[in-house]
Amino acid sequence: MIKPAIVALAGSPNVGKSTVFNLLTGLSQHVGNWPGKTVEQKTGTLYRDGLIINLVDLPGTYSLTANSTEELIARDFLVREQPDLVVAVLNAASLQRNLYLVAEFVELGIPMILALNMIDVAQQEGIRINAQALSSALNVPVIPMSAAKNSGIRELIDAIVAELQHPRIKIQQTDHIETDSEIENIIKQIEALLTDELTNPYPKHWTVMKLLEGDQEINKLIRNRLPVEKQKNLDSLLENQETSAITIATLRSQWVQNMIMICQEKKSPGKASLTERFDRAATHPVSGIIILIAIMALVFSLVYNIGVPLQHLLNSYLVEAGRKLIYTSFTFMPILLQSFLADALLGGVGTVLTFIPILFLFFFAWGFLEDVGYTARVAFVADRFMHPLGLHGKSVLPLVLGFGCNVPAVTGTRIIDSPRARLLTILLTPLIPCTGRMAVVTFTAAAIFGTRATFVSLGIIIFSILIMLISGIVINRAVLRGEKAILIMELPLYHIPHFKLIALTSWQRTMGFIKRAGTVILVAAVIIWLLSHFPGDNIETSLLAQIGKGLEPIGRTMGLGWQMMVALLASFVAKENTIATLGVLLAGKDVGVYTALQDLLTPASALAFLVLQVLFIPCVATVSAIHQETQSWKWTGFSLVFQLILSFAVAFIVFKIASLFIQ
Repeated sequence: MIKPAIVALAGSPNVGKSTVFNLLTGLSQHVGNWPGKTVEQKTGTLYRDGLIINLVDLPGTYSLTANSTEELIARDFLVREQPDLVVAVLNAASLQRNLYLVAEFVELGIPMILALNMIDVAQQEGIRINAQALSSALNVPVIPMSAAKNSGIRELIDAIVAELQHPRIKIQQTDHIETDSEIENIIKQIEALLTDELTNPYPKHWTVMKLLEGDQEINKLIRNRLPVEKQKNLDSLLENQETSAITIATLRSQWVQNMIMICQEKKSPGKASLTERFDRAATHPVSGIIILIAIMALVFSLVYNIGVPLQHLLNSYLVEAGRKLIYTSFTFMPILLQSFLADALLGGVGTVLTFIPILFLFFFAWGFLEDVGYTARVAFVADRFMHPLGLHGKSVLPLVLGFGCNVPAVTGTRIIDSPRARLLTILLTPLIPCTGRMAVVTFTAAAIFGTRATFVSLGIIIFSILIMLISGIVINRAVLRGEKAILIMELPLYHIPHFKLIALTSWQRTMGFIKRAGTVILVAAVIIWLLSHFPGDNIETSLLAQIGKGLEPIGRTMGLGWQMMVALLASFVAKENTIATLGVLLAGKDVGVYTALQDLLTPASALAFLVLQVLFIPCVATVSAIHQETQSWKWTGFSLVFQLILSFAVAFIVFKIASLFIQ
């Protein structure tokens, strides 16, 4: 049996690494979590020339110093798993920044191919790169490519196969970066103190460099293994070496500069690039906000104008027609079984599945903005609103991710260095309306507000963000009493999006929603149906009605009946359960779910329900992620109680104000 080869894809964030991975693996990829971690792990398989190649998409990292979980995962995989080959994906338009990571790969002496991605973007920016010169300098293959245009992928695959079939002995290392430098002597002294067995699985020279850089993981490893009598010698050698990390970084930067001089022609000065010209408006304090609102309005307008009609068609021909078919053609079945199939499955899960067109369009639109490079500008524009919260730019990125799903957004806060800022970001993330909440907003707004649904939905998003900002100010000043922070972030260059890959990614996210509908939402819909039919098969006297009517006094203050309170309660399992629950509760009506919902809600109470939905306590998966990331039931409980009180208080105020102006 042929032993699969292991190839790792590594690179900094925003270099198109995931795009390259998707092109290489297509639909053969698998998504999970790294063992013992909540960081996403992507693996895939490539078959070529009799080889079975297992590709691993490593987390994006700027260096191999373990300052974050992602960097530690990438480093440990490269060293401990010892892949047969590493494909270092670089942004050709930002080569100088990307080569710093390559410098660390060279120090490790790992077998490597450089994939110069976005070569077309570099050319647009007036940058010319001599790939052959860089290849000769490093003694590794260098493949110019543009993943967005599917250019260079075949050449990359051929290079991977060639390197696996005829591996090179090692990367060219004529001199270490510290040769003839002021710290060369101290490095040699520390190397003499250590042995290869003691530093295993890391190379000894690389380990010494990391000790001087202050890498906590390496320092802990060595001190646990080093005999006590030698630890004093190590301490004396490391004493007064506070500037070593800066010196090493400077030496790597000099190495990078040498590589740049060898392979890159400077772009012509004086001419502003496309990215620079557009960013003058996109990152401006005033026009940036206008552009952001306009883009989001366009996204939701497209979603509503295309997705909602498709959702109506699916609801009519799948759910309503299916229910009628069951009740008219399956008369040989017991009435309870008919109700289960028609109301629990079609009415509950079926109603949720009708939102696939809307969700796919939203995923596609958001994927387009990510791929073209605009989402980083969203973070930049939003940064000035984060300063009163005491948060820096890194906090904005998980919050932006929360529009997709709050769970990865919570785990994504690991990129934040400050523990206080990270905690505050975790507490604020569930206030960002995820796609599950937006599905409920879309459903309710379309039913109650009709042609005004787009403006209502956009207004709900803006309103929820304002509430998040106000909440952040209150928590920051009254609870955490934190300090101000400064934004330092890299804005990737704009580039032409790859629609095929956007569609693939959107479909993968949609399939994740479908799987959730077939598991968690299905179970919840069945439970809701059982509670609505027992005892006595009368929904008005059922256990579900009793639970709902127990909550109805609270709901009535906002114009909400017991059905809406039950639907809200069910959202704790998964936000989409609100739709599934309404589908079950309203399935027995002679009219459609939309019409039945109009009988339950006035415009004012609908607005209150939308606000309640986007601010209500997060789903159980998000709660679990909050506890896992904070390692504290106190802060997890605070998050739940805070959002519970906030959601009902704000929804009550919205209902009272809306009742004065909307009939």
